[in-house]
Amino acid sequence: MKKIIFLFYLIGICILSINQITAQNLLRSTPEAEGVSSVAIGQFIDSFDAKKHELHSVMILRHGKVIAEGWWKPYAANLKHSMYSVSKSWTSTAIGFAVAEKRIQVSDKVMKYFPEYQDLANKPYIADLSIQNLLTMSVGHEVEPLRGVVATQNDWVKGFLSASIAHQPGTKFLYNTLATYMLSAIIQKVTGQKVVDYLGPRLFKPLGIQGVDWEVDPKGINTGGWGIRVKTEDMAKLGQLYLQHGKWKGKQILPADWVTEATSKHIDQDPSASAEKKANSDWLQGYGYQFWRCRNGAFRADGAYGQYIVMMPEQDAVVVITSESHELQDDLNMVWKHLLPAFEKKALAPNPLAQKQLKSKLSQLQLKAPVQEKAISSSIWNNPTIHLEKNALNVEQIGFQFEGEKLTLTLTDNKQQKHYLPTGHGTWAMTSTEMPGPYLLRAAKANLEGQSPFKVASSYRWINQNTMEISLRFFESPHHWVWICQLENGQLNMEIKNSFDRLNTIKVSGKVKL
Repeated sequence: MKKIIFLFYLIGICILSINQITAQNLLRSTPEAEGVSSVAIGQFIDSFDAKKHELHSVMILRHGKVIAEGWWKPYAANLKHSMYSVSKSWTSTAIGFAVAEKRIQVSDKVMKYFPEYQDLANKPYIADLSIQNLLTMSVGHEVEPLRGVVATQNDWVKGFLSASIAHQPGTKFLYNTLATYMLSAIIQKVTGQKVVDYLGPRLFKPLGIQGVDWEVDPKGINTGGWGIRVKTEDMAKLGQLYLQHGKWKGKQILPADWVTEATSKHIDQDPSASAEKKANSDWLQGYGYQFWRCRNGAFRADGAYGQYIVMMPEQDAVVVITSESHELQDDLNMVWKHLLPAFEKKALAPNPLAQKQLKSKLSQLQLKAPVQEKAISSSIWNNPTIHLEKNALNVEQIGFQFEGEKLTLTLTDNKQQKHYLPTGHGTWAMTSTEMPGPYLLRAAKANLEGQSPFKVASSYRWINQNTMEISLRFFESPHHWVWICQLENGQLNMEIKNSFDRLNTIKVSGKVKL
């Protein structure tokens, strides 16, 4: 009987291992076997200045195989990450499928797909606007209309079409996230499916990508230009697909002609830029169909605060980075400085010691909880509950419940929903919450509906007897909050920092509930 139980145990372990390998999908190899120095990869990891860059994950592919991968805990391989404008390249891929299926042509005029807005058809230049203009960010707007539309209107298509076009479409580049949203709206118009659903059988299934979610507008259209959440390896798969000219496991998934067209330069970002300025910028190498051209013959998908898929055809390499970075050009400079010269044409001699050191480095990556510099005990914080004045977080009440050093925050929002956040003292306490965290487009109507629960790691430390600092890290996003909470004479004053906005502080105040 024991032998039978043991046999079933072994079978279970084998099945689990097979499932894990299948889920990974991409092959693994060692750096030296694929012609890359483990030492150079280690130097690349170490080159990022923590004051300017907060890395969340890195994955490097060579010849289609993963040769290095790491996540800074609490970020992890099995977790999704908000990718901001990398979403644009996934939307562009959906357009590629729709073109291949002859549902649309890039030369089609945008108004063709929205006859319900014919009252806007006589606006200057609107009749000339094509799908290709949306793809190449050459709509002709003087100012990108994104924020004014998504934060105040329920009909984003109408908001986009109502925005004044000042220049002939196709003649001037202006980064335009709402233009990508319109590509998503066109896909939904012609297929009857959201982009995320349309891509399911065409892209996600063949590439073994699961669990994708994507934000929506108030009408249920995927936001297109931002809002996709995928895993690091999913990003790598998209990059490898484009590097392989649309072919996956011997099958042509996406037409090779589309890959070439989408990743070629179609417009200059700044035709007047000097040769010297262009030589030092990866934002002035030309723009394709929602892909940026890079220096050194590369191209990339690119999202705010350092989300990248860098595809390097000449080196047969893909570099994926997720992060919160405040020096975006510096991110790419590190790729060119440390990785580009490390890609050799032939395999290198095995270097077991360097490989072991690199593996150890990658396995120990973490974002540590802030620790207290000296011991402080406080009797002032006696489990208070505070009524807050109206604030940007839409939190009406906050409670602090202590059990020894363990803290539980109880937040009551403006819909009277309570959110409980266990908070470690100098360590992370993990939980999930329905409350959205810091986010560049948090004010957009409807876009976060259906995205929760949000994973959060929470920690606090004392600054002095009256003041504590609380860190709330939303680790399926690039961002975190730091709350400085000061309690004195029944009055709470809070200063809240969004990690992506270093210049501004949100101030919140309230009184202890008697």
